[in-house]
Amino acid sequence: CWCCCITTSTMKSLSLFSWKPKESKAAASHSAPGWKLFGKIPLRDNPLKNSTTIQQEYESGPSPHPQPMRRKNLEFEPLSTTALILEDRPPNLPAKSEEESQRHRQEYSEMVAGAKRREMKEAQKKKRQMKERYRQEENIANSMVIWNTEILPNWESMRNTRRVRDLWWQGVPPSIRGKVWSLAIGNELNITPELYEIFLSRAKEKWKSFSETSSVNENEECGVSLADRESSLDLIKLDISRTFPSLYIFQKGGPYHDLLHSVLGAYTCYRPDVGYVQGMSFIAAVLILNLEEADAFIAFANLLNKPCQMAFFRVDHDLMLKYFAAFEVFFEENLPKLFQHFQNNSLTPDFYLIDWIFTLYSKSLPLDVACRVWDVFCRDGEEALFRTGLGILRLYQDVLLQMDFIHSAQFLSRLPENTPAHALFSCIANTQMISNNRRWNQVRNTYIYIFISGNESGNDAC
Repeated sequence: CWCCCITTSTMKSLSLFSWKPKESKAAASHSAPGWKLFGKIPLRDNPLKNSTTIQQEYESGPSPHPQPMRRKNLEFEPLSTTALILEDRPPNLPAKSEEESQRHRQEYSEMVAGAKRREMKEAQKKKRQMKERYRQEENIANSMVIWNTEILPNWESMRNTRRVRDLWWQGVPPSIRGKVWSLAIGNELNITPELYEIFLSRAKEKWKSFSETSSVNENEECGVSLADRESSLDLIKLDISRTFPSLYIFQKGGPYHDLLHSVLGAYTCYRPDVGYVQGMSFIAAVLILNLEEADAFIAFANLLNKPCQMAFFRVDHDLMLKYFAAFEVFFEENLPKLFQHFQNNSLTPDFYLIDWIFTLYSKSLPLDVACRVWDVFCRDGEEALFRTGLGILRLYQDVLLQMDFIHSAQFLSRLPENTPAHALFSCIANTQMISNNRRWNQVRNTYIYIFISGNESGNDAC
């Protein structure tokens, strides 16, 4: 059985549609109307050959036994290759049988019906998305009124009420997110905008001196510490270029490049004992997107001064292990099957938690989802960070159970870009941070107490 549709390459090889007898040079300069796959060919004003002549030439062409069937209408050309299903074949090809024609008509009808169903499904999906978007915008507008008129003016008395905590969980309106974060993080370090300018000036002077130094060895000879070397322009510049690269606003030439560079440089001068650590740029970038420059620095310095962040950014390995041990207690409590799977594959929390904690999930999750995680973090403290980690593991539990060590580690280091906020926060909400009637702080303090006691015993032994 011949195929109903003929590709362009087949037409050329058989010379079925481009074939024409020898003609004079004058006649060759004009092309007669032919059989075209995509569209109708308009006739010329003075064609050299009429349709009857062309039809006769086709019938006397290379085919020794031309079929008697003729095309119904030579002037009509199908608008697409699918339309060929409903057309008779040219007369120099075998004709379709009635059974084949019926089958082609049925296939064509099924294709059209399938296309209509897909279009209908896509239209319904877009309608649902628009409806959900309008609902979210309306909720944000209503929430913003409550935050501005009731909560923020009475922050200290209302921040821990059930109503405010429920609103907080739903997400802080973007327009006031920076203000809420600043109030929640606080300013225990008593940093002022003037102090920021002082350390920024020192950073600029240091960058200038580093640029004039020919090598790191010369810096070492001058007594420059490791923390000072890590505050060099090159290291910070390298990390900035990798911060939210898809946004193109923090890279060189972007509107926030210099701002991010200034905040990070000032911090390395403010805390030379910590210096610059890879991952800080993501935290500073999120704050810059929501706060003015000086306010972003104040929030940044106070945020990194929290016990959990300080343990990680100072790379206190022993203390980090205590956080991991506390995390595993709740991991086993909430997701025992996945916990055992990770144990069997020797996949420990340091393979995925370090990157999540270093960047507060701003690198691993979509930015809007990460900002909602920050909302909860500012409300609940470090517990929210580890609870979010368990929420991610719960969300992708079925996928992770099918993976080995390497694929699990790779998956958790690069989470899907379309991680859904609603599904993730539903998993976070279903994660219980209670083990044997002990909450996160109690479990963490138990491990830290054991760690401190062990150190004191070791010192006494010495």
